[in-house]
Amino acid sequence: MKFSLSWLKRYLDTEATVDEVAATLNAIGIEVEGVEDPAARLAGFRIARVLTAARHPDADKLQVLAVDTGEGKPLQVVCGAPNAREGLVGVLGLPGAVVPANGMVLKKSAIRGVESNGMMCSTRELELGEDHDGIIELSKDAPVGMPFAQYHGASPIIEVAITPNRPDCMGLFGIARDLAAAGLGTLKPLAVEPVEGAFPCPVEIRTDDPEGCPAFYGRVIRGVKDGPSPQWLQDQLLSAGQRPISALVDITNYLMLGHGRPAHAYDLARLNGPVVARRAREGETVVALNEKTYTLDGEMTVIADDTGVHDIAGIMGGEHSGCSEETTDVLLEIAYFDPVRIAKTGRKLNLTSDARSRFERGIDPQFLDTGLDYLTALIQMICGGEASHVVRAGAPPATPKIVHFAPSLTERLGGVAVPADEQQRILEALGFSVVAGQAGFGEAWAVTVPGWRPDIDGAADIVEEVVRIHGLDKVASVPLPRADGVARPTATPMQKLERRVRRAAAVRGMHEAVTWSFIPEAEASVFAEGNGGLWILANPISEDMKAMRPSLLPGLLSAVRRNFDRGASGLRLFELGRRYLRGEAGMSDERLTLGFVLAGEKTPRGWATGKPATFDAFDAKGEVLALLAEAGAPVERLQVMGAAGPQYHPGQSATLRLGPKNVLARFGMLHPKVARQFDIDGPVALAEIHLDAIPARKGAAAFARAHYAPPALQAVKRDYAFLVPVETPSGDLVRAVQGADKANIVLARLFDDFRGAGVPEGQKSLALEVTLQPVDKSYREEDLKAITDKVTAAAAKFGAVLRG
Repeated sequence: MKFSLSWLKRYLDTEATVDEVAATLNAIGIEVEGVEDPAARLAGFRIARVLTAARHPDADKLQVLAVDTGEGKPLQVVCGAPNAREGLVGVLGLPGAVVPANGMVLKKSAIRGVESNGMMCSTRELELGEDHDGIIELSKDAPVGMPFAQYHGASPIIEVAITPNRPDCMGLFGIARDLAAAGLGTLKPLAVEPVEGAFPCPVEIRTDDPEGCPAFYGRVIRGVKDGPSPQWLQDQLLSAGQRPISALVDITNYLMLGHGRPAHAYDLARLNGPVVARRAREGETVVALNEKTYTLDGEMTVIADDTGVHDIAGIMGGEHSGCSEETTDVLLEIAYFDPVRIAKTGRKLNLTSDARSRFERGIDPQFLDTGLDYLTALIQMICGGEASHVVRAGAPPATPKIVHFAPSLTERLGGVAVPADEQQRILEALGFSVVAGQAGFGEAWAVTVPGWRPDIDGAADIVEEVVRIHGLDKVASVPLPRADGVARPTATPMQKLERRVRRAAAVRGMHEAVTWSFIPEAEASVFAEGNGGLWILANPISEDMKAMRPSLLPGLLSAVRRNFDRGASGLRLFELGRRYLRGEAGMSDERLTLGFVLAGEKTPRGWATGKPATFDAFDAKGEVLALLAEAGAPVERLQVMGAAGPQYHPGQSATLRLGPKNVLARFGMLHPKVARQFDIDGPVALAEIHLDAIPARKGAAAFARAHYAPPALQAVKRDYAFLVPVETPSGDLVRAVQGADKANIVLARLFDDFRGAGVPEGQKSLALEVTLQPVDKSYREEDLKAITDKVTAAAAKFGAVLRG
């Protein structure tokens, strides 16, 4: 929420600077997100008078102006505005000034051969309005040479974040009330005189949905003249980030932003019959002010007449009945809507608005008459017109909420001692009514909660109000009690695994990426193979964040594309997070996963290497094996099986499994079709490691405590060369050999794969280095022969024959 300091001072009598206001807001729990000084943006712009205006010698639509800037010698400026003329007083941007609307730096230049020293500016260029038909025209007595920021009175703008529990601060008057309670000034009471109607209201107003709309008030004002709102009103709306539209619309927005009270003005000529708050009929439609059509259901409250729906109650008005320059008679509507109904309707329609954000938090139900009179007085002051009597249908909730509160509770819950009279002052300054010493309640006070504070439920909430206004910085920092001794570790085994694997990926030269858990449905569907369907959000942040990711790879591939678009040549990215699958009975199944992508240049070009090297499937496999080993997976027992899936290149991908069903990782090259879908050029190696599928290591605790001693005897190495069918995976042969004699063989490693002269067609020669480790005595010849027999027997199961 934004507001200007000048607007705040309409409600708060204070001499405080913008820095003091910002500091106090932060101190009382209203977070300041930023402070902007429009005067700084208007630096370099001065009030100037046009002394002469002559036609440009080489352009029909340009004029050459002699401009007085108050410094003696006039400046020559080329201008194309149709209203530029002798005697006009306007705003000149001098060389070096930055135009707020587009960031252009003004400089001395030649336009069609004529020197120009700056620019005469329009309101749009200075972001002071939407007018761009001509340059700004100031009054004749405007002081020439004065900085325009000083003349305009540009007020600092404060932006604050309002938490959902503070609906009273959704209006600037509520913020002023808090600041006054904190001692920063005096709150100016809202003086609203009741507007007596001059004639009976010609429109029947009623509520047929007392649950959704308990109170519905209205009146007609006839003979109004709509048009641009006064400059003071436009300035206040612009400071809040609102675009001025017309006087009638701007006045309702001014009430909403100033007092947190949405209201609506209908063009009476476009209404037909009674105006009713009712439930929508199934399938009814309405074209809202955002020009979108919404289909309604029977759980939604609407404002309608005999012709149909005109307003999605409490959220957005309809386009058909909105006011325009032709409007002469208006119906003002101000109502109280059920907050829960408003929230449900907004979620169903995926429709947000300033009105909804206030109604669903809860507004003051007692501000109906005052708000309607205030709105009427502003319209009559700005647009003229004659008001009717007020019609009231229903009544707002009127039972006051009373909380019994003991002043001693503040020190017990809040940790700070505040005198009882100071507590009473704070509460009354915030609008609470305090009655002390009520019979039967001991020291407890009876505190009546004002209607604009629906967030107050009990005594603890009263403590919070007292403490935050008294000063959160006055609450002493007290250490929590701690038992003697060394604290026990609290990290779970899974948390330790995450830390270990994340550190290992970083050590191996990868950069961690953090991507959204929500991704576009089109990208998610590419990686949804075999995952039982996608989780699609019913109310997503946007269409591009609609599906819960079934894999980490779509987000990483999008990151690759963004980095390539910005000139990156080589990328090694990883992410550790959850992927979201559909489990049994429609329950969410979250899986801890590590994904990584290797894209672009593996090594840059050089005099020795020539062209840059790119990543391949073996790079991905090597990284997967290293990370699995770090995670504690039994990599020596893993089997390489099948293609990794349709997202991967069918001939350059595989899975790593423990048995036929337990998939620990998928790796390989990205399928070219998927690469095109993500708009990525060049080969991409990628993988996904399913950390949740790694089995727990049996006896890990006992193993960790065991003392390690190196073998007393030296290891023995033997080389074996086998002829095997060419389609036999080398990994299968290596595992078979290593498991042939577990008591003696500690490692089997492939070091040669030969196909050529001397090797029969259809076969290949695989050479393995086998490491043998004697335990209590050295090997004899017959021991080595027995081990060799076991090795050849194990290899024979795969059709392998020992070469001579």
